[in-house]
Amino acid sequence: MQPFELFVGLRYTRAKRRNHFISFISLVSMLGIALGIAALVTVMSVMNGFEREVRARILGVASHVQLLGEDGGLADWRSAAARARENPAVTGAAPFVAAQGLLSSGAQVRGVFLRGVIPEFEDQVADIGANMRAGKLADLRPGEFGIALGVDLARGLRVGMGDRVTVIAPQGQVTPAGLVPRLKQFRVVGIFSVGHFEYDAGLALVRMEDAQVLYRLGDAASGVRLKLANLFEAPRVAREIAKAIPGVAQVTDWTQQNANYFRAIQIEKRMMFIILTLIIAVAAFNLVSTLVMVVTDKHPDIAILRTLGASPAAIMKIFMVQGTLIGVVGTALGVLLGVALSLNIDVVVPAIERAFDFQILSREVYYISELPSQLEWRDVWTVSGVALGLSFLATLYPSWRAARVNPAEALRYE
Repeated sequence: MQPFELFVGLRYTRAKRRNHFISFISLVSMLGIALGIAALVTVMSVMNGFEREVRARILGVASHVQLLGEDGGLADWRSAAARARENPAVTGAAPFVAAQGLLSSGAQVRGVFLRGVIPEFEDQVADIGANMRAGKLADLRPGEFGIALGVDLARGLRVGMGDRVTVIAPQGQVTPAGLVPRLKQFRVVGIFSVGHFEYDAGLALVRMEDAQVLYRLGDAASGVRLKLANLFEAPRVAREIAKAIPGVAQVTDWTQQNANYFRAIQIEKRMMFIILTLIIAVAAFNLVSTLVMVVTDKHPDIAILRTLGASPAAIMKIFMVQGTLIGVVGTALGVLLGVALSLNIDVVVPAIERAFDFQILSREVYYISELPSQLEWRDVWTVSGVALGLSFLATLYPSWRAARVNPAEALRYE
């Protein structure tokens, strides 16, 4: 592009127009693009923050990689754990017994996921020990039949520290009177809260040796849970461990165990991106009407430029510069506003809550009382590129109309 087209296009943008309505429409288009970009950047950052928080809370209890034995049992779990620790990406390994059962206390009965653990190993792979509201995970001692409950599970059973609950195993035992379920009383020695309802309301921890006795597993474990230095390497590490330990029946990673949940989050992010991009598109295509009116207003100027030797392509470039500049300024303002909101969401949201006296996220409903935010610059550049692309496309038709102006017709009544 020659300096002539750039100079005239910038001059048209800076000049005070005779038609103030055109200036107003240009300002609205610019602000529309800016607000659309700010909204999209902020929403994407909040959704990134939610994904990070949910992933952290799930993986604070679940495992990065899980080794499972055949028929629900892994007899040589010590060897499997040692072989897995040989992988440099593995930072912790813990055996576990996984089972389902019923907990009862008085008239209260709850179905639970029962996990038998060894506390000193469990602390290597999970954050439950760091989220104990009462008691310690180390209080789960072999032979004492202690149990640690999620905070919502304990509330539902109406029990506290030192109370006793009855664990009912689904596998019964045959007696002359028929099939009788196995029952065992456990004493509550800990209550934890990991901030995820699924675990706080449905998970109970017992000592692994006690679980082996209750479920008659002998010395076998259900499997081994692994923690990695980088959780995003889990699929690769799982494949490597599966090849290195052929005796293990199944090796899964967290992306497989929670595939539907994280896939739903990704789909939601894409849909929000598409929906909010339409807001930017509406604002960007306001440029079409703005530039059409500008072209109509500048017919005499276009005719004079054509008479002085300007080509249709040069006229087209002049108005493309003008429209693109509006898009660039709107995009820059939107990025600045969106980044500022994303980085200060923890200040802005409480201020709005205090001003209007309501809570956006209720702790009782969402279990996350603060809006998390994680700004990803890749999202910012993607949004900026989409906005600039739409702004550029919006300039093509008005610029093409300007290039087709007939100088003789435009100057006939001047």
